[in-house]
Amino acid sequence: MARQQNSEAAEAVSLTTTLKRLGPFVRPILPRLIGGFLCALGAGIVALVIPQVLAWLVNNVLDSDGTNNAIWIAMAIVGALGFLEALFIFLRRQFVLNPAAGLEAQMRIRFYKHLQRLPVAFHERWGSGQLLSRSMSDLSLLRRWLAFGAMMLIVDTVTVITGLALMFYHSWILGLLYLLGAIPISIKAYHFRNNYRAASRLSQDQAGDLATAVEESVHGIRVIKAFGRGPHVYAGFSEQAKSLQQTEISKAKTLASFLMAVVAIPETILGLGVLIGISLVAGGQLSIGSLVAYFAIAAVIAGPVEGMGMLLGMTLSTKTALDRHFEVMDASNDIVSPAQANSPAERSGEVQLKHVRFAYPDASGRGRPILADIELTIRAGETMALVGITGSGKSTLLNLIPRLHEVSAGQVLVHGQDVREWDLEELREEIAVAFEDTTLFSNSVRENVLLGAPADYSPAQREALLAQSLDVAQAHFAYQLPQGVDTLIGEEGLSLSGGQRQRLALARAIAARPRILVLDDPLSALDVRTEEAVTTKLREVLEGTTTLVVAHRPSTVMLADRVALLRDGRIDAIGSHTHLLSTNEHYRYVIASLDDEAPMSEEVAR
Repeated sequence: MARQQNSEAAEAVSLTTTLKRLGPFVRPILPRLIGGFLCALGAGIVALVIPQVLAWLVNNVLDSDGTNNAIWIAMAIVGALGFLEALFIFLRRQFVLNPAAGLEAQMRIRFYKHLQRLPVAFHERWGSGQLLSRSMSDLSLLRRWLAFGAMMLIVDTVTVITGLALMFYHSWILGLLYLLGAIPISIKAYHFRNNYRAASRLSQDQAGDLATAVEESVHGIRVIKAFGRGPHVYAGFSEQAKSLQQTEISKAKTLASFLMAVVAIPETILGLGVLIGISLVAGGQLSIGSLVAYFAIAAVIAGPVEGMGMLLGMTLSTKTALDRHFEVMDASNDIVSPAQANSPAERSGEVQLKHVRFAYPDASGRGRPILADIELTIRAGETMALVGITGSGKSTLLNLIPRLHEVSAGQVLVHGQDVREWDLEELREEIAVAFEDTTLFSNSVRENVLLGAPADYSPAQREALLAQSLDVAQAHFAYQLPQGVDTLIGEEGLSLSGGQRQRLALARAIAARPRILVLDDPLSALDVRTEEAVTTKLREVLEGTTTLVVAHRPSTVMLADRVALLRDGRIDAIGSHTHLLSTNEHYRYVIASLDDEAPMSEEVAR
């Protein structure tokens, strides 16, 4: 629904308005683009000069008084003009290719940077394939249009207008005849513009959906295979691919219909021009040289006339691509650093949530509160476990501390200061997060673990930090990989077991050397003994670090200093595991429902 609304809004934006937004990007390379345009225009003008030489040759050289020298001179002029036209075409490419590629790279980097800044809520609404197509294929189309389509559309228009002027110069009757063909072409172009723009937008959106489907199936290949749903997924993808195919065919038919008119109408008029031209020559109203020039001019502008149809289609596709690109660039980011960021005078390590309320917005802009009125204080240096039934909002609460989501009401205080007053980067340097849904990048073990390591560490310090983090997370298996810690672990870390991925993610959080550690059940794939060993090491290495951990197993709960019970969007009780177990009925129910079965060993699992 949101994408449909965006598409309808984009339709209302004119081509001129869309292209104006390119101004800041085009301005630095404008001199070279103008140079390329002048070269392309020069090539078009030279091509139109050749028919004039042919007319002179027929009228003044190929008569009874003509000399062989004059013929050779005319041939040399035509050859020189041909070489000059080729030189202009070569220079046009030299002028525009590098700047256009540079602009594409600049806009792609800017797009990626903007994606990194957008809040998590944005990425939860948008398919990854849609964002991928906007950053890759849409910008590639812009580059091709800028380097070729835009200037050639202008040059072809100028060439056709100049050619028509020369036709009128030789014969106003034949020139008017050729000009009349523009009337049905203009009518056809009006309908073509609307139909092709709609088909182009639908095609690009469907291509984005298809890219999303491919990415999801690759990331979920284990689940698909485990449930034997390959044929079902294939059928869904095939249906999407065929839908895109039909849209592309419809788009191609629309363009073909327009090109047929663009080609057939001028050719038909040229056929009439033969009859009229011969009669004019027979009546002495037109010289043979002018008739030859007329048809030579028609031959020269036939390419631009036909090309204008293709270039118009390319321009409309580019307009759609830019609309899609700017849809993302216009997305607002409401989680930003304040204009005057403050740093707390003392880094106490305490985390407080005061009357915190949070709701995921729905279509009306409001939603049912997930967290209704949270009052919670995590003391400096303590480990607090957060428990609650499934769907009670535990993970959501954790996301509020590093400000991945913004509170709907209330305050989240880190070191006694509201997180909205912090510089965002500085805040997230204070806090390390390990999620239950482990995300690893297609890189080496070393780069994954040291992702958030302090930037001012020397190479020796980084190596020591890597070794310590792997040791604390009980991730010694990394040294037994084919290239040790330099082994590329592949996209999403699918070459590793679930427990191995979780331990590397935990090592990454440890390597950030945080003052506050937020763990969303990051040890669920580990057996109880390994979990205890990891927790013991954590206490030693991160002594004084404030830790909030979402617990899904009693063993995790018992390792915490205190436990907070989340119920109905509120903190229902806080205390030690033993105290809550003896005094709170709902806590006993939650603990009884937690799964404490130790996972099988990784050797067996793999």
